[in-house]
Amino acid sequence: MRPSSRLVGSTLVLALVAVGAAVLPGPAARAQVPGRMRTAPMPDLPPASKLPPVTPSVRFTNVAGDVDFSYTSNNHFTGRKFFPQPMCGGIALVDFDGDGKLDIYFTNGSRLPQYDRPDPSFYGCLLRNRGKGRFEDATAKAKLTNGDLSFSFGVAAGDIDNDGDPDLFLANAGPNALYRNDDGSYTDVTAGSGLDQKPENLLSVCAAFVDYDRDGLLDLVVSHYTFWNPADDRVCPTDIGEIYCYPGIYESVPHTLHRNLGNGKFEDVTEKSGFAKAKGKGMGIAIADFDGNGWQDIFVANDTEPNFLYINQGDGTFLEDSWAWGVAYDEQGAVVSGMGADTGDYNNDGWPDLFYNNLQSQLWALFENEGGQRFRYMSPRSGIARLSRRFSGWSNGFIDYDNDGWKDIYSSNGDVDYIGTNSEQHDTMFHNVEGKGFVDVSEGLGPDFLPLGYQRGSAVGDLNDDGFPDLVVTSLNEKPRILLNSADNGSHWLWFDLVGTRSGHDAIGAKVKVATGTGRTLYNHVSVSKGFMSSSDRRVHIGLGGDTSIQSVEITWPSGQIQSLADVEVDRVVRVEEPE
Repeated sequence: MRPSSRLVGSTLVLALVAVGAAVLPGPAARAQVPGRMRTAPMPDLPPASKLPPVTPSVRFTNVAGDVDFSYTSNNHFTGRKFFPQPMCGGIALVDFDGDGKLDIYFTNGSRLPQYDRPDPSFYGCLLRNRGKGRFEDATAKAKLTNGDLSFSFGVAAGDIDNDGDPDLFLANAGPNALYRNDDGSYTDVTAGSGLDQKPENLLSVCAAFVDYDRDGLLDLVVSHYTFWNPADDRVCPTDIGEIYCYPGIYESVPHTLHRNLGNGKFEDVTEKSGFAKAKGKGMGIAIADFDGNGWQDIFVANDTEPNFLYINQGDGTFLEDSWAWGVAYDEQGAVVSGMGADTGDYNNDGWPDLFYNNLQSQLWALFENEGGQRFRYMSPRSGIARLSRRFSGWSNGFIDYDNDGWKDIYSSNGDVDYIGTNSEQHDTMFHNVEGKGFVDVSEGLGPDFLPLGYQRGSAVGDLNDDGFPDLVVTSLNEKPRILLNSADNGSHWLWFDLVGTRSGHDAIGAKVKVATGTGRTLYNHVSVSKGFMSSSDRRVHIGLGGDTSIQSVEITWPSGQIQSLADVEVDRVVRVEEPE
């Protein structure tokens, strides 16, 4: 944060370190030794600078102005700069009322230094999806005003009790909050849950649900930043005025892991799982089975500290192995201002890759997964380094915005502080050119994609059931944007609504492999934690481009069960229940 199978129907901050990290050939040979981040040769790919320009085939339109709601991301900036203020405006896309349409929830800030919410300008907001791009404010009805909370940051969405209703966890500056969904109405069940034992003054920034022990219950990982309270906030004056203080003056802290015991109870397993061994300044969380052993691993982007990659050992413990995997630093051995994070298979080789963004003049990081043994730093070669240099990114996501079968990279942008000619920024979309590199197509996505501001949270999902992914974006002290995809380029698609039984309802981490009639093989997995402070559409999206037929679909459930589907038609949402 430094300034510098059952198928049911169809519904049409920069510091340098002395060494990098070398990666030896096999998992048993991993070692933390000085040297380059990788030893394998680069593939013979054309430099991204030589890729031809791309004209996007779709555009985005903001429909938020047509919705009657008063929410803005209110960080209470009145001139005095309190340390957490730049982080405001988390988003969750959930079907809270079970009507089959994605609704939108927003977190909000509080007064500072009072840490209270004296009026509705600080309340959270829930927009109910009425269909066809129409929404209505359902905050009060769903009991999600959050008027009793302190300053909120991120939100995790997940079905903690396997009743089919998405529950919510809010990461806050003060006590965190767990809300149980009871048929579309939310109840604060934090007290007595085990999630009410948070140390005083600990800033919890992001959170994600994951079934790390494969017992069918969603556990919770929380990224924390530091210990801070308004009374002890430091003032950092400069010749050009007060600025937000450099994160290095604050202590780093461990991130926490909480095991779901059932019946609304969680156990803090931070110590016994190995999470307590590493201290950072936590931001975005990305979850996938990076090594292909069937157990979910956890990546946390840290601000001005090395990033963490917790490799699941399958026995309830994790090994923080970011150095050996090559993701602790960038290729120059530098720590940066890691912000949002996401995982997705950008080159369609069957292995989940990794992306995180950071601040301008630093290089956003794209890491290619090399067969589940290490990551290769691809930012310079892919064009990401050149394209991202002038942007400060916060939330982000792999998103196949045009349904061509290649995952593109979206980023919500804007500097930390309100100083400088490039502090207000527009969002970016980097178009994936068949896995060879990326081209900036932001200017072609329409004026509603390009407002200048201090964008923060973002979430991806199909809000109007046309098969193309839409975007929701927050911006500090502004009304959020609800960006609907024009969906008019003729590309085909599939969305998979996976419902676990042995694996737990949300099937977090379930892998989908689609073989098309033209011989392409496409991959994705259930991944809700996406970007920064936000939770995206739980359904699995597969863009098909011009493919009109499907040869096969294979689903690998978190339980380990493999299910094959036949006779799947394109351009529909396919609901699949895991066999008992």
